[in-house]
Amino acid sequence: MNNFEQVLDALHRGDVIAYPTEGVFGVGCDPDCADAIQKLLEIKHRPVEKGLILIASRYEQLQPYIDERQLSAQQLAHVQESWPGPVTWVMPASERVSAWLSGLFDTIAVRVTDHPLVQQLCDAYGKPITSTSANLSGHPPCITTEDVRQQLGHCLNAILEGETGGRNKPSEIRDARTLKILRQG
Repeated sequence: MNNFEQVLDALHRGDVIAYPTEGVFGVGCDPDCADAIQKLLEIKHRPVEKGLILIASRYEQLQPYIDERQLSAQQLAHVQESWPGPVTWVMPASERVSAWLSGLFDTIAVRVTDHPLVQQLCDAYGKPITSTSANLSGHPPCITTEDVRQQLGHCLNAILEGETGGRNKPSEIRDARTLKILRQG
C-alpha cells in the first residue's frame, strides 16, 4: 500500500491525517464524523467554538454544507471566481453542518483547493475534509513533512507525503456575504 492509499484508508477509519496545502501543511478528517473531529481538536488543543475549514477538490463537494439560499447569485459568482485557489470563504452553513464543524457560528469556512494532492485526496474520498493548520496551538504552522512528524507525528495516523504549494502563509479568509477580508493571506 502506498502512502496515498494509507492516508485514504486512515480517513475511512475516522482517523486524523496531515497533508500539504497551498501554503502550509493541514490536519484534517471526515467532516461528518464527530469522533474524528474530537480527535483533531484534542491533537491541536483547539477549542470547538472556533470551527473548522472544509477543503474540497471542487465546489460540488461543498454544496451540501452551504445554505446557498442565503447568498445572491452575484455573491456566489464572486466566490467561485476565486477558486480553485488559496482563498477560504465564510458562507452560510446548511442544516447538515454540526457545531463540531461550525463552532459558535451559523457559517462554515470552505475552500476549493488548487493543490493537486489534496484535490486527488478529496476526489478519492468523495467529499471534502476538514482543514486547519498542522501545528500545536501557539506553534508555527508546519511547512514540511518533517515539521509535521516533529510536532504532531506522535498523534497522527497518517501524513500525506508531498510539498506545499509554495505560498508562505495560510489561506486568505473572506466573508461571502460582505466580501470583506477576515484574514490576510
